[in-house]
Amino acid sequence: MTQKPLDWTRRDLLATGIRVAGVGVAGGLIGQLPGSQSTARGETKKMPTIDAHSHIWTRDIKKYPLAKGASLSDLAPPSFTTEELLATMAAENVDRCVLIAHNVFYGFDNRYMIDAAHAHPGKFRIVGMVDDALPHPDVQMKRLLTQGVTGFRIVPWRRGEQWLSNTGMQAMWKCAAATRQAICCLINPENLPEVDQNCARYPDTPVVIDHFARIGIDGTFHEDDLKNLCNLARHKHTSVKISAYYALGQKKPPHLELLPVIKRLYESFGAERLMWASDSPYQLVGDNNYGASIALVRDQIDFVTAEERAWLLGGTADRVYFFEI
Repeated sequence: MTQKPLDWTRRDLLATGIRVAGVGVAGGLIGQLPGSQSTARGETKKMPTIDAHSHIWTRDIKKYPLAKGASLSDLAPPSFTTEELLATMAAENVDRCVLIAHNVFYGFDNRYMIDAAHAHPGKFRIVGMVDDALPHPDVQMKRLLTQGVTGFRIVPWRRGEQWLSNTGMQAMWKCAAATRQAICCLINPENLPEVDQNCARYPDTPVVIDHFARIGIDGTFHEDDLKNLCNLARHKHTSVKISAYYALGQKKPPHLELLPVIKRLYESFGAERLMWASDSPYQLVGDNNYGASIALVRDQIDFVTAEERAWLLGGTADRVYFFEI
């Protein structure tokens, strides 16, 4: 089945005119204590807080042209630059962030994110995009790794029914098993079984499921969908982003209806394979805000230990994305 792009509810939100609130690299911690990071003297310091998912864009289209078919009028909010993201993070004491490719705005051009990472050493890692329809996307993956790209976003709607089985995609999954670059799946619930099959086919490939696989986008957390998502826990290199609360369930703060879903995933994956993320700037739309997003995990979850909370808020993202290159 060929899917057309479903960019969450953002286009619907933008169509209604809802306003948007204004707005070198550390190594991984495998083998270290959850919630802490070893120092040269054997001391420990608090695990950094990491937003595992945010987009950025700029109105400087001379330096960073938009993809074919996109225009400045499509940018909503009109601007969400590196500096605006850093200010948003600082307000909630978020230390680092994983920058995510925005295919609609930039296509396969990862330069704005790469330049942001270079300008702020140690602050960012990148989930980029490469075109699996072109020869040797694995060669591009290895080249981009040296520039801080430690993951790649894949989406079903670009390639139709063959989106996971084409030659280029197979090369990407094989390459990722060797480079540790995560394959990050922006999918709908109906895509979970086929992702499950590919995880079984490539058991050493790190895989990240974005935004609960969009379960709850229609306001209901369907049991069959939750079972399919939890079933991915049998693949030891698969993680899930607990993110994008503005688009799920009741779609407004305090997002408490998501707690049972997070608990369900916690019981399947454990805290060390779940990661908080905001999906900014879309989490800044209307009544939603960055503080409410992080507060759900930082302040409202009552079924994890302090060390497990540290994994949710940074440890997992650090392990998956901030490994030493």
